[in-house]
Amino acid sequence: MRNVCAAAVTAPPLVLSKDVRPGEAVDRMRGHWRSRIERVLPDRPDIIVLPENCDRPHGAGFRDAWYQEYLEARGDGILEMLSELARSHRAAVAYPAHRRDESGRWFNSTRIIDDRGEVAGTYDKVFLTIGENEDDGLAYGDKPVAVELGFGRVAPIICFDLNFEELLAQVRTLAPDMVLFSSAFHGGYLQQHWAYTLGVPFVASVYPPAPSGVLSATGEHLARTTNYNEEVTVRLNLDAGLIHMAYNEERFGEIKLRYGSRVRIHDPGRIGVVLISSEDENLAIEDVMAEYGLERVRDYFDRVRSHRTQAVAVRVP
Repeated sequence: MRNVCAAAVTAPPLVLSKDVRPGEAVDRMRGHWRSRIERVLPDRPDIIVLPENCDRPHGAGFRDAWYQEYLEARGDGILEMLSELARSHRAAVAYPAHRRDESGRWFNSTRIIDDRGEVAGTYDKVFLTIGENEDDGLAYGDKPVAVELGFGRVAPIICFDLNFEELLAQVRTLAPDMVLFSSAFHGGYLQQHWAYTLGVPFVASVYPPAPSGVLSATGEHLARTTNYNEEVTVRLNLDAGLIHMAYNEERFGEIKLRYGSRVRIHDPGRIGVVLISSEDENLAIEDVMAEYGLERVRDYFDRVRSHRTQAVAVRVP
């Protein structure tokens, strides 16, 4: 059993008049997100996910002089506030924002702040929209990343990224324990597609009125924000694996007879796959899978692909 509490926290972009001085705007932004995050702190989350460009005021264009002045005034101010919050509450934070690197290039990034308040990793959005690159002058990120935290590996992605299968394939090779999605668009069923294809929970923080929420490794919705509450927290068990029913269904019965409630086998229906998880801190699901010869569904599908390739190769006309 490996329980993790994940929180998705969102809010509409903060409305600030351009008459507001950049320094004051930054102070208001700090207060805005601090007050939002404080709503989930009683649940003691291990990871808090914020929406894309969370500290960008409403309607602020990247090329606008006021926004550039705001970014200069912001510096690392929001980052430092979130780092202090992470350190104080022992909660990692996914902080998506415009980021300038040492060479002066700007990126649409997510920085992962660990529970010590340190930046444990940075993801630069790989699939910008054309406008982000041509109009805003943002630089493309090179590749996805997986960031090691105390509870496991997280892979952040941002908004438009969700549309690209090649990025999904690259994230899969990183073997994350959780995907963190920060976005201005919801993505619809693509959220479920990513969760199921990767076989890991998917935590989405999206600007309202679209819902934010948490999906299980089977692509099922575990919790979503509503028109009343713009934050959710969910407890997840990361000691789990997706297993296909083919060749394994009889073993599931044997596992339940032996381990009883120490092992949970969840069947979402319709997809021929179950989510098997350990409910005992002294029992690792990998050990159960090894004992009964179970393979994760992604490995089973790869074996089917290999079998087909070999069978076709030896086919006689």
